[in-house]
Amino acid sequence: MIDNDKSQADDDAVKKELEGVPEEFLDNGEDDADESSDDSFEQALDALKADLETAKQDILYAKAEAQNVRRRAEKDVQDARAYAATGFARDILSVSDNLERAIAAIPESLREDEKMKGLVTGIEATQRELEKVFGQHGVKRIASVGLPLDPNQHQAMMEVPTEEAEEGTIVQEMQSGYMIKDRLLRPAMVGVAKKP
Repeated sequence: MIDNDKSQADDDAVKKELEGVPEEFLDNGEDDADESSDDSFEQALDALKADLETAKQDILYAKAEAQNVRRRAEKDVQDARAYAATGFARDILSVSDNLERAIAAIPESLREDEKMKGLVTGIEATQRELEKVFGQHGVKRIASVGLPLDPNQHQAMMEVPTEEAEEGTIVQEMQSGYMIKDRLLRPAMVGVAKKP
């Protein structure tokens, strides 16, 4: 009974304190209010959990994208290093072609002539040195004569009627082709066999 009297006195003191407070600010102490506040708390918690999951996914996507960008940049740098000489090599191929034509144009009589022998030897040595430098930089000649036409490496310039080779086989090379590492630098210009 004493506890009831004390709680009644507490209730009266609380009522007296709350006099003049607008009704919307008062908590009536009903269970519905507790349930609705629990529900709103659960909803807020669920919303925060969903936001957290979304943020985690966004972070994972951002990390994956950053890693992809880094890999692409590394590959671009590697390609730039590997193929930096492409433009220069393409330009110097005409020099190699001219040296090759010059050597092919030297008649046997001049090759045997003592006065010209040094010049011929020097031109041939220059051609060998150029081929060596090409090899050091990954520039290699494309094989063509006797092989089937490969449109990725050869450019057919004409068809040559012949019985000596199978149709589609390269029988003549007009200009040599080159690769730089695994990329085409210049296709070989060739003549391809066809049945007469």
